[in-house]
Amino acid sequence: MSFDLQNYLRDRKELIDRGLDRYLPRESRHPEIIHKAVRHSVFAGGKRLRPVLLLAGYELFQDDYKRALGFACAVEMLHTYSLIHDDLPAMDNDDFRRGVASSHKLFGEAIAILAGDALQAEAFGLMARSGLESGFSPKTVLDAISDLADAAGMKGMVSGQALDMETQGKSYSEKELEFIHLHKTGALIRASIVTGARLAGGDEKALAALSGFGLKIGLAFQVADDVLDVKGGESLGKPAGSDQKKKKATYVELFGLNRAKGLAGSLISESLELIRDFGTRGEPLRLLARFMVERVN
Repeated sequence: MSFDLQNYLRDRKELIDRGLDRYLPRESRHPEIIHKAVRHSVFAGGKRLRPVLLLAGYELFQDDYKRALGFACAVEMLHTYSLIHDDLPAMDNDDFRRGVASSHKLFGEAIAILAGDALQAEAFGLMARSGLESGFSPKTVLDAISDLADAAGMKGMVSGQALDMETQGKSYSEKELEFIHLHKTGALIRASIVTGARLAGGDEKALAALSGFGLKIGLAFQVADDVLDVKGGESLGKPAGSDQKKKKATYVELFGLNRAKGLAGSLISESLELIRDFGTRGEPLRLLARFMVERVN
C-alpha cells in the first residue's frame, strides 16, 4: 500500500494543534492581552511542517511518536516567535502572516514583541519539562535543547535574519544568499529533524545524514518561497511581490525564475540520496521533502 502523505499531514497536524492548545495558557488568563496575542499567531494557520518533520525524524527509529509531542510543539512555538518578530515594522514590516493580520497590526508592536519573547521562553521550558516527563535521558534532553537553541539563535535564525536585513537594497553574492537561507530557514528545519531522531535513539551516523538532509530541504524550501513570492500562491500567506518591493536578497533575483526552480529540485534530489538507507521508515521524510517544493511547479 502506498504511503498517504495528505492523511499523514492531517493526522500529525491535528495532534500538534491539540498539543499546542493544551500547552499554551487560555486567552482568559490574566493579563488577557498577551495570551490572546500568543494564541492568535500560533493558531493563525500553517501546515506545522517543522514539528511534523520532528515527528517523522522520531519515527525513523521508534513507533511511539506521541512521546515527542512536547518537543514538536516547542519547535512550532520557536517558529511562530520568529514569524512574529520578522513581521515587525523594524524588520520585514509585513501586515499579514498565514493569510491573517500580523500580531503587531492587531495588538501593537510592544505586545507583538512580548508575544514572540513569551513563545521563545515557553518553548525551552516545555522542552525541559516534557523531555523529562516523557522519560528521555537528561543528556538527550540537554543535547536536543542545545541544538535547537543554536538553530534559533546566533548560529541560526538570528544571524540569517541579520544578514537578510543587512543586504536589503544592496548587492550580494551567492555565498551570502546561501548563508541567509541556510541560517534563517534551514537551521530550524535541520534541527527539527535531528531532534526527533535524537530523541528516538538515532546514532551519530544517522544524525549526520539527517543533518545534511535537513539543511538541503531547508534551503530548497526557502528557494521555493522566493519563487512563490514572484508567482503568488495560496501557501504564501502574504501578498506576492513583497520581497521584490523590499529589495530583499532572493534566488529569483540572483538567478532568475527558471534557474531558481531548477535549484530547488536539485537540492531535493541531493537530499533524498542522503536518506536512501532508511528504507520504508524514511518514506514520510522523502515525501515531505518533495512536498516542500512541489508548490512551485
